[in-house]
Amino acid sequence: MTLTNRIIIMGTLCILLSGCSLIPHYERPSSPVPQQYPYGSASKGQGKLAYDVGWHEFFKDPRLQKLIELALQNNRDYRVSMLNVQETQAQFRIVRYGLLPSFGLNADSNRQRGIATSSTYFKTTTYQADVNTSYELDVFGAIRSLKAQVLEQYFATEEAGRAAQISLVAEVAMQYLTICALDEQMDLLQTTLKSVSSYEDLIDKSYQLGNSTALDLKLAQTQVETINASVADYARQRAQAQDALVLLVGESLPDDLPSALSLESEDLLSDLPTGTSSDLIERRPDILQAEHQLKAANDNIGIVRSNFFPSITLTASDGSASVKLNKLFTHGTGIWAFSPEISLPLFNENTNLANLNAAWISEKIEVAQYEKAVQNAFREVSDALVARDTFNAQLSAQQKLVADEKDRLSLSSARYHSGIDNYLTVLLAQQDLYNAQANLIQVSLGRFSNLISLYKALGGGWSS
Repeated sequence: MTLTNRIIIMGTLCILLSGCSLIPHYERPSSPVPQQYPYGSASKGQGKLAYDVGWHEFFKDPRLQKLIELALQNNRDYRVSMLNVQETQAQFRIVRYGLLPSFGLNADSNRQRGIATSSTYFKTTTYQADVNTSYELDVFGAIRSLKAQVLEQYFATEEAGRAAQISLVAEVAMQYLTICALDEQMDLLQTTLKSVSSYEDLIDKSYQLGNSTALDLKLAQTQVETINASVADYARQRAQAQDALVLLVGESLPDDLPSALSLESEDLLSDLPTGTSSDLIERRPDILQAEHQLKAANDNIGIVRSNFFPSITLTASDGSASVKLNKLFTHGTGIWAFSPEISLPLFNENTNLANLNAAWISEKIEVAQYEKAVQNAFREVSDALVARDTFNAQLSAQQKLVADEKDRLSLSSARYHSGIDNYLTVLLAQQDLYNAQANLIQVSLGRFSNLISLYKALGGGWSS
Protein backbone atom coordinates (compact mmCIF):
# COMPACT_ATOMS: atom_id res chain seq x y z
CA MET A 1 0.00 0.00 0.00
CA THR A 2 1.47 3.33 -1.04
CA LEU A 3 1.73 6.33 1.26
CA THR A 4 -0.86 8.17 -0.85
CA ASN A 5 -3.40 5.43 -0.18
CA ARG A 6 -2.53 5.50 3.49
CA ILE A 7 -3.13 9.27 3.62
CA ILE A 8 -6.51 8.83 1.87
CA ILE A 9 -7.51 6.17 4.38
CA MET A 10 -6.32 8.36 7.24
CA GLY A 11 -8.32 11.32 5.94
CA THR A 12 -11.47 9.18 5.62
CA LEU A 13 -10.97 7.93 9.15
CA CYS A 14 -10.57 11.52 10.36
CA ILE A 15 -13.88 12.48 8.81
CA LEU A 16 -15.66 9.52 10.37
CA LEU A 17 -14.22 10.17 13.80
CA SER A 18 -14.81 13.92 13.75
CA GLY A 19 -18.56 13.79 14.12
CA CYS A 20 -18.55 13.87 17.90
CA SER A 21 -19.37 17.12 19.71
CA LEU A 22 -19.42 17.73 23.45
CA ILE A 23 -21.06 21.18 23.23
CA PRO A 24 -24.33 21.29 25.24
CA HIS A 25 -27.51 21.93 23.27
CA TYR A 26 -28.18 25.68 23.25
CA GLU A 27 -31.57 27.16 24.03
CA ARG A 28 -32.22 30.86 24.26
CA PRO A 29 -33.27 31.85 27.81
CA SER A 30 -36.91 32.76 28.18
CA SER A 31 -37.64 36.47 27.94
CA PRO A 32 -37.55 38.16 31.37
CA VAL A 33 -39.83 41.02 30.17
CA PRO A 34 -43.48 41.25 28.99
CA GLN A 35 -44.30 40.94 25.31
CA GLN A 36 -45.88 44.40 25.14
CA TYR A 37 -44.53 47.67 26.50
CA PRO A 38 -46.50 49.11 29.43
CA TYR A 39 -47.44 52.26 27.50
CA GLY A 40 -49.42 50.65 24.72
CA SER A 41 -51.01 53.81 23.39
CA ALA A 42 -47.60 55.37 22.93
CA SER A 43 -46.25 52.45 20.95
CA LYS A 44 -48.83 52.41 18.18
CA GLY A 45 -47.76 53.48 14.74
CA GLN A 46 -47.50 52.51 11.10
CA GLY A 47 -44.48 52.04 8.90
CA LYS A 48 -41.07 50.47 9.26
CA LEU A 49 -39.72 49.64 12.69
CA ALA A 50 -36.63 51.40 13.98
CA TYR A 51 -34.33 48.50 13.07
CA ASP A 52 -35.19 48.95 9.40
CA VAL A 53 -34.95 52.75 9.41
CA GLY A 54 -31.45 53.89 8.51
CA TRP A 55 -30.21 57.09 10.08
CA HIS A 56 -30.43 58.85 6.70
CA GLU A 57 -34.19 58.32 6.87
CA PHE A 58 -34.59 59.22 10.52
CA PHE A 59 -32.46 62.38 10.62
CA LYS A 60 -33.80 64.67 7.93
CA ASP A 61 -31.61 67.72 8.61
CA PRO A 62 -29.04 67.84 5.74
CA ARG A 63 -26.44 69.47 7.98
CA LEU A 64 -26.81 66.74 10.60
CA GLN A 65 -26.64 64.02 7.95
CA LYS A 66 -23.30 65.38 6.74
CA LEU A 67 -21.92 65.54 10.29
CA ILE A 68 -22.91 61.92 10.93
CA GLU A 69 -21.20 60.83 7.73
CA LEU A 70 -18.00 62.58 8.77
CA ALA A 71 -18.17 61.05 12.26
CA LEU A 72 -18.54 57.52 10.88
CA GLN A 73 -15.48 58.13 8.74
CA ASN A 74 -13.23 59.83 11.28
CA ASN A 75 -14.30 59.10 14.87
CA ARG A 76 -11.43 57.26 16.52
CA ASP A 77 -13.47 55.27 19.04
CA TYR A 78 -15.69 53.95 16.27
CA ARG A 79 -12.62 53.15 14.17
CA VAL A 80 -11.24 51.06 17.04
CA SER A 81 -14.57 49.19 17.27
CA MET A 82 -14.39 48.32 13.58
CA LEU A 83 -10.76 47.22 13.89
CA ASN A 84 -11.75 44.97 16.81
CA VAL A 85 -14.24 43.29 14.48
CA GLN A 86 -11.51 42.69 11.90
CA GLU A 87 -9.12 41.39 14.58
CA THR A 88 -11.70 38.88 15.85
CA GLN A 89 -12.39 37.81 12.28
CA ALA A 90 -8.68 37.11 11.79
CA GLN A 91 -8.61 35.06 15.00
CA PHE A 92 -11.51 32.98 13.72
CA ARG A 93 -9.59 32.26 10.51
CA ILE A 94 -6.62 31.08 12.56
CA VAL A 95 -8.76 28.62 14.50
CA ARG A 96 -10.57 27.46 11.35
CA TYR A 97 -7.27 26.64 9.66
CA GLY A 98 -6.42 24.51 12.70
CA LEU A 99 -8.96 21.97 11.43
CA LEU A 100 -6.80 21.34 8.36
CA PRO A 101 -3.65 19.22 8.23
CA SER A 102 -0.34 21.07 8.32
CA PHE A 103 2.24 20.43 5.61
CA GLY A 104 5.97 21.10 5.53
CA LEU A 105 8.82 20.66 3.06
CA ASN A 106 12.25 19.67 4.41
CA ALA A 107 15.59 19.31 2.64
CA ASP A 108 18.91 18.64 4.33
CA SER A 109 22.34 17.10 3.92
CA ASN A 110 24.37 15.29 6.55
CA ARG A 111 28.16 14.79 6.38
CA GLN A 112 29.59 12.41 8.96
CA ARG A 113 33.04 11.07 9.88
CA GLY A 114 33.32 7.67 11.55
CA ILE A 115 36.00 5.15 12.70
CA ALA A 116 36.36 2.11 10.49
CA THR A 117 39.33 0.49 12.29
CA SER A 118 41.80 1.59 14.88
CA SER A 119 43.79 3.36 12.23
CA THR A 120 41.32 4.26 9.48
CA TYR A 121 38.34 6.58 9.18
CA PHE A 122 35.45 6.93 6.77
CA LYS A 123 33.30 9.84 5.68
CA THR A 124 29.70 9.67 4.49
CA THR A 125 27.34 12.28 3.08
CA THR A 126 23.58 11.80 2.99
CA TYR A 127 21.06 13.97 1.14
CA GLN A 128 17.37 13.90 2.01
CA ALA A 129 14.19 15.70 0.88
CA ASP A 130 10.69 14.95 2.14
CA VAL A 131 7.17 16.31 2.53
CA ASN A 132 5.65 15.87 5.97
CA THR A 133 2.14 16.34 7.25
CA SER A 134 0.64 16.46 10.72
CA TYR A 135 -3.00 16.32 11.70
CA GLU A 136 -4.75 16.19 15.05
CA LEU A 137 -7.87 14.07 14.95
CA ASP A 138 -10.73 16.13 16.34
CA VAL A 139 -12.39 12.99 17.68
CA PHE A 140 -14.10 14.68 20.62
CA GLY A 141 -14.69 18.05 18.99
CA ALA A 142 -12.14 20.15 20.87
CA ILE A 143 -11.02 22.09 17.80
CA ARG A 144 -14.55 22.41 16.43
CA SER A 145 -15.76 23.63 19.82
CA LEU A 146 -12.99 26.22 19.81
CA LYS A 147 -13.96 27.22 16.28
CA ALA A 148 -17.60 27.63 17.32
CA GLN A 149 -16.57 29.68 20.37
CA VAL A 150 -14.35 32.05 18.38
CA LEU A 151 -17.06 32.39 15.73
CA GLU A 152 -19.57 33.47 18.39
CA GLN A 153 -17.01 35.88 19.79
CA TYR A 154 -16.62 37.31 16.30
CA PHE A 155 -20.39 37.72 15.99
CA ALA A 156 -20.46 39.40 19.41
CA THR A 157 -17.74 41.83 18.37
CA GLU A 158 -19.61 42.54 15.16
CA GLU A 159 -22.76 43.38 17.12
CA ALA A 160 -20.65 45.56 19.43
CA GLY A 161 -19.51 47.45 16.34
CA ARG A 162 -23.13 47.99 15.32
CA ALA A 163 -23.99 49.19 18.82
CA ALA A 164 -21.01 51.55 18.65
CA GLN A 165 -22.33 52.98 15.40
CA ILE A 166 -25.78 53.55 16.89
CA SER A 167 -24.25 55.26 19.93
CA LEU A 168 -22.03 57.47 17.77
CA VAL A 169 -24.91 58.51 15.53
CA ALA A 170 -27.04 59.34 18.58
CA GLU A 171 -24.22 61.27 20.29
CA VAL A 172 -23.54 63.37 17.19
CA ALA A 173 -27.25 64.09 16.77
CA MET A 174 -27.73 65.09 20.42
CA GLN A 175 -24.63 67.27 20.44
CA TYR A 176 -25.74 68.91 17.21
CA LEU A 177 -29.21 69.63 18.61
CA THR A 178 -27.61 71.02 21.77
CA ILE A 179 -25.70 73.50 19.61
CA CYS A 180 -28.89 74.37 17.74
CA ALA A 181 -30.64 75.01 21.06
CA LEU A 182 -27.75 77.22 22.24
CA ASP A 183 -27.88 79.17 18.98
CA GLU A 184 -31.61 79.74 19.40
CA GLN A 185 -31.03 80.68 23.02
CA MET A 186 -28.42 83.22 21.90
CA ASP A 187 -30.82 84.65 19.31
CA LEU A 188 -33.46 84.97 22.02
CA LEU A 189 -30.99 86.77 24.28
CA GLN A 190 -30.02 89.19 21.53
CA THR A 191 -33.68 89.95 20.77
CA THR A 192 -34.45 90.44 24.46
CA LEU A 193 -31.33 92.59 24.91
CA LYS A 194 -32.40 94.81 22.05
CA SER A 195 -35.83 95.24 23.63
CA VAL A 196 -34.62 96.04 27.17
CA SER A 197 -31.90 98.34 25.85
CA SER A 198 -34.51 100.40 24.06
CA TYR A 199 -36.48 100.61 27.32
CA GLU A 200 -33.31 101.65 29.14
CA ASP A 201 -32.72 104.49 26.68
CA LEU A 202 -36.33 105.56 26.97
CA ILE A 203 -36.30 105.53 30.78
CA ASP A 204 -32.95 107.32 30.88
CA LYS A 205 -34.33 110.16 28.77
CA SER A 206 -37.49 110.23 30.86
CA TYR A 207 -35.37 110.31 34.03
CA GLN A 208 -33.37 113.27 32.70
CA LEU A 209 -36.66 115.10 32.20
CA GLY A 210 -37.83 114.15 35.68
CA ASN A 211 -40.64 111.92 34.49
CA SER A 212 -39.14 108.59 35.71
CA THR A 213 -37.67 107.56 39.02
CA ALA A 214 -34.12 106.46 39.72
CA LEU A 215 -35.54 103.06 40.71
CA ASP A 216 -37.01 102.57 37.22
CA LEU A 217 -33.68 103.49 35.67
CA LYS A 218 -31.76 101.06 37.90
CA LEU A 219 -34.24 98.28 37.13
CA ALA A 220 -33.71 98.81 33.41
CA GLN A 221 -29.93 98.92 33.80
CA THR A 222 -29.76 95.76 35.91
CA GLN A 223 -31.90 93.95 33.39
CA VAL A 224 -29.50 94.90 30.58
CA GLU A 225 -26.46 93.75 32.56
CA THR A 226 -28.16 90.49 33.53
CA ILE A 227 -28.74 89.68 29.89
CA ASN A 228 -25.17 90.69 28.98
CA ALA A 229 -23.91 88.22 31.58
CA SER A 230 -26.16 85.52 30.13
CA VAL A 231 -24.82 86.25 26.64
CA ALA A 232 -21.27 85.64 27.85
CA ASP A 233 -22.37 82.43 29.61
CA TYR A 234 -24.11 81.02 26.53
CA ALA A 235 -21.20 82.03 24.30
CA ARG A 236 -18.91 79.92 26.48
CA GLN A 237 -21.33 76.98 26.43
CA ARG A 238 -21.65 77.29 22.64
CA ALA A 239 -17.87 77.16 22.14
CA GLN A 240 -17.51 74.14 24.43
CA ALA A 241 -20.39 72.34 22.68
CA GLN A 242 -18.70 73.01 19.35
CA ASP A 243 -15.46 71.48 20.67
CA ALA A 244 -17.38 68.40 21.80
CA LEU A 245 -18.97 68.05 18.35
CA VAL A 246 -15.59 68.38 16.63
CA LEU A 247 -14.24 65.59 18.84
CA LEU A 248 -17.15 63.33 17.88
CA VAL A 249 -16.81 64.13 14.19
CA GLY A 250 -13.07 63.54 14.36
CA GLU A 251 -12.00 66.57 12.33
CA SER A 252 -12.65 70.30 12.03
CA LEU A 253 -16.12 71.05 10.71
CA PRO A 254 -16.04 71.97 7.01
CA ASP A 255 -17.18 75.44 5.96
CA ASP A 256 -19.56 74.19 3.28
CA LEU A 257 -22.01 72.38 5.56
CA PRO A 258 -25.70 72.70 4.58
CA SER A 259 -27.91 75.10 6.51
CA ALA A 260 -29.43 73.80 9.74
CA LEU A 261 -33.15 73.32 10.38
CA SER A 262 -34.85 75.04 13.30
CA LEU A 263 -35.89 73.14 16.41
CA GLU A 264 -39.42 74.20 15.56
CA SER A 265 -39.27 72.31 12.26
CA GLU A 266 -41.43 69.20 12.16
CA ASP A 267 -39.12 67.78 9.45
CA LEU A 268 -36.11 67.60 11.75
CA LEU A 269 -36.72 63.96 12.80
CA SER A 270 -39.07 61.19 11.74
CA ASP A 271 -41.44 59.48 14.14
CA LEU A 272 -41.56 55.71 14.23
CA PRO A 273 -43.53 52.76 15.65
CA THR A 274 -41.92 50.56 18.27
CA GLY A 275 -43.05 46.98 17.77
CA THR A 276 -42.86 44.46 20.62
CA SER A 277 -40.21 43.31 23.05
CA SER A 278 -39.62 40.17 20.97
CA ASP A 279 -38.68 42.42 18.05
CA LEU A 280 -36.24 44.16 20.37
CA ILE A 281 -34.60 40.86 21.38
CA GLU A 282 -34.19 39.83 17.76
CA ARG A 283 -32.71 43.08 16.46
CA ARG A 284 -31.06 45.26 19.11
CA PRO A 285 -27.27 44.87 18.75
CA ASP A 286 -26.27 44.88 22.41
CA ILE A 287 -28.81 42.12 23.15
CA LEU A 288 -27.51 40.09 20.21
CA GLN A 289 -23.98 40.71 21.46
CA ALA A 290 -24.90 39.35 24.90
CA GLU A 291 -26.50 36.28 23.31
CA HIS A 292 -23.42 35.54 21.19
CA GLN A 293 -21.29 35.82 24.32
CA LEU A 294 -23.65 33.35 26.00
CA LYS A 295 -23.27 30.96 23.06
CA ALA A 296 -19.49 31.31 23.26
CA ALA A 297 -19.63 30.35 26.94
CA ASN A 298 -21.77 27.35 25.98
CA ASP A 299 -19.20 26.32 23.36
CA ASN A 300 -16.45 26.65 25.95
CA ILE A 301 -18.09 23.85 27.92
CA GLY A 302 -17.49 21.58 24.92
CA ILE A 303 -13.82 22.60 24.90
CA VAL A 304 -13.41 21.82 28.59
CA ARG A 305 -15.26 18.52 28.29
CA SER A 306 -12.88 17.36 25.56
CA ASN A 307 -9.98 17.63 28.04
CA PHE A 308 -11.28 14.46 29.73
CA PHE A 309 -10.55 12.43 26.59
CA PRO A 310 -7.35 11.52 24.75
CA SER A 311 -5.99 13.48 21.83
CA ILE A 312 -4.73 11.72 18.72
CA THR A 313 -2.17 13.18 16.32
CA LEU A 314 -1.14 11.57 13.04
CA THR A 315 2.12 12.49 11.34
CA ALA A 316 3.47 11.17 8.06
CA SER A 317 6.29 11.96 5.67
CA ASP A 318 7.19 10.91 2.14
CA GLY A 319 10.46 11.71 0.38
CA SER A 320 13.79 10.51 -0.93
CA ALA A 321 17.31 9.96 0.45
CA SER A 322 20.62 9.29 -1.29
CA VAL A 323 24.35 9.45 -0.68
CA LYS A 324 24.72 11.36 -3.96
CA LEU A 325 22.90 14.58 -4.64
CA ASN A 326 22.43 13.89 -8.37
CA LYS A 327 20.70 10.59 -7.56
CA LEU A 328 18.42 11.99 -4.85
CA PHE A 329 15.19 11.49 -6.81
CA THR A 330 16.12 8.36 -8.77
CA HIS A 331 14.29 5.05 -8.51
CA GLY A 332 14.86 3.15 -5.31
CA THR A 333 15.67 6.14 -3.07
CA GLY A 334 12.15 6.66 -1.69
CA ILE A 335 11.54 6.74 2.03
CA TRP A 336 8.37 7.21 4.08
CA ALA A 337 7.27 7.30 7.69
CA PHE A 338 3.93 7.11 9.48
CA SER A 339 3.68 7.94 13.20
CA PRO A 340 0.38 8.01 15.12
CA GLU A 341 0.55 9.52 18.61
CA ILE A 342 -2.03 9.37 21.39
CA SER A 343 -1.99 11.54 24.50
CA LEU A 344 -4.10 10.28 27.40
CA PRO A 345 -4.82 12.47 30.47
CA LEU A 346 -4.08 10.56 33.66
CA PHE A 347 -3.61 12.52 36.88
CA ASN A 348 -5.46 15.77 36.08
CA GLU A 349 -9.06 14.66 36.55
CA ASN A 350 -9.59 17.01 39.50
CA THR A 351 -8.24 19.92 37.48
CA ASN A 352 -10.51 19.06 34.58
CA LEU A 353 -13.52 18.78 36.90
CA ALA A 354 -12.73 22.19 38.39
CA ASN A 355 -12.36 23.70 34.92
CA LEU A 356 -15.68 22.17 33.86
CA ASN A 357 -17.42 23.54 36.94
CA ALA A 358 -15.94 26.98 36.22
CA ALA A 359 -17.18 26.75 32.61
CA TRP A 360 -20.73 25.97 33.77
CA ILE A 361 -20.61 28.90 36.20
CA SER A 362 -19.34 31.20 33.44
CA GLU A 363 -22.26 30.13 31.28
CA LYS A 364 -24.72 30.96 34.08
CA ILE A 365 -23.08 34.38 34.44
CA GLU A 366 -23.57 35.01 30.72
CA VAL A 367 -27.24 33.99 31.05
CA ALA A 368 -27.69 36.61 33.76
CA GLN A 369 -25.84 39.18 31.65
CA TYR A 370 -28.08 38.40 28.68
CA GLU A 371 -31.25 38.72 30.75
CA LYS A 372 -29.97 41.99 32.21
CA ALA A 373 -29.32 43.33 28.70
CA VAL A 374 -32.91 42.48 27.72
CA GLN A 375 -34.34 44.10 30.84
CA ASN A 376 -32.20 47.20 30.42
CA ALA A 377 -33.27 47.57 26.78
CA PHE A 378 -36.93 47.09 27.71
CA ARG A 379 -36.69 49.79 30.36
CA GLU A 380 -34.97 52.24 27.99
CA VAL A 381 -37.71 51.80 25.41
CA SER A 382 -40.46 52.10 28.03
CA ASP A 383 -38.94 55.27 29.49
CA ALA A 384 -38.60 56.81 26.03
CA LEU A 385 -42.19 55.91 25.13
CA VAL A 386 -43.74 57.53 28.19
CA ALA A 387 -41.48 60.57 27.72
CA ARG A 388 -42.61 60.90 24.09
CA ASP A 389 -46.23 61.45 25.08
CA THR A 390 -45.44 63.74 28.00
CA PHE A 391 -43.03 65.84 25.93
CA ASN A 392 -45.72 66.39 23.29
CA ALA A 393 -48.17 67.58 25.96
CA GLN A 394 -45.52 69.74 27.63
CA LEU A 395 -44.51 71.32 24.32
CA SER A 396 -48.10 72.22 23.50
CA ALA A 397 -48.62 73.79 26.94
CA GLN A 398 -45.32 75.69 26.74
CA GLN A 399 -46.22 77.14 23.34
CA LYS A 400 -49.51 78.43 24.76
CA LEU A 401 -47.65 79.91 27.73
CA VAL A 402 -45.29 81.82 25.42
CA ALA A 403 -48.27 83.22 23.49
CA ASP A 404 -49.92 84.35 26.76
CA GLU A 405 -46.72 85.96 28.03
CA LYS A 406 -46.36 87.90 24.78
CA ASP A 407 -49.89 89.26 25.24
CA ARG A 408 -49.10 90.13 28.85
CA LEU A 409 -45.96 92.05 27.87
CA SER A 410 -47.87 93.91 25.20
CA LEU A 411 -50.56 94.92 27.71
CA SER A 412 -47.98 95.88 30.36
CA SER A 413 -46.07 98.04 27.87
CA ALA A 414 -49.26 99.82 26.85
CA ARG A 415 -50.19 100.51 30.49
CA TYR A 416 -46.65 101.74 31.23
CA HIS A 417 -46.65 104.14 28.27
CA SER A 418 -50.08 105.36 29.36
CA GLY A 419 -48.74 106.09 32.84
CA ILE A 420 -51.04 103.58 34.52
CA ASP A 421 -48.31 101.21 35.79
CA ASN A 422 -44.63 101.65 36.64
CA TYR A 423 -41.75 99.99 34.86
CA LEU A 424 -41.62 97.12 37.35
CA THR A 425 -44.73 95.64 35.72
CA VAL A 426 -43.03 95.72 32.32
CA LEU A 427 -39.83 94.28 33.78
CA LEU A 428 -41.62 91.31 35.31
CA ALA A 429 -43.52 90.68 32.09
CA GLN A 430 -40.28 90.76 30.08
CA GLN A 431 -38.56 88.38 32.46
CA ASP A 432 -41.46 85.94 32.45
CA LEU A 433 -41.67 86.04 28.66
CA TYR A 434 -37.95 85.38 28.33
CA ASN A 435 -38.15 82.47 30.78
CA ALA A 436 -41.12 81.00 28.91
CA GLN A 437 -39.33 81.28 25.56
CA ALA A 438 -36.11 79.82 26.99
CA ASN A 439 -38.07 76.92 28.50
CA LEU A 440 -39.76 76.35 25.15
CA ILE A 441 -36.35 75.91 23.55
CA GLN A 442 -35.36 73.42 26.26
CA VAL A 443 -38.61 71.48 25.91
CA SER A 444 -38.13 71.29 22.14
CA LEU A 445 -34.57 70.07 22.68
CA GLY A 446 -35.78 67.53 25.24
CA ARG A 447 -38.47 66.26 22.89
CA PHE A 448 -36.05 65.70 20.03
CA SER A 449 -33.43 64.22 22.35
CA ASN A 450 -36.05 61.78 23.58
CA LEU A 451 -36.90 60.73 20.02
CA ILE A 452 -33.20 60.09 19.42
CA SER A 453 -33.04 58.06 22.63
CA LEU A 454 -36.06 56.05 21.52
CA TYR A 455 -34.50 55.44 18.12
CA LYS A 456 -31.29 54.28 19.78
CA ALA A 457 -33.14 52.16 22.37
CA LEU A 458 -35.04 50.37 19.61
CA GLY A 459 -31.78 49.47 17.88
CA GLY A 460 -32.13 51.73 14.86
CA GLY A 461 -29.35 53.51 13.09
CA TRP A 462 -26.85 50.97 11.78
CA SER A 463 -28.73 49.60 8.76
CA SER A 464 -28.06 52.62 6.55
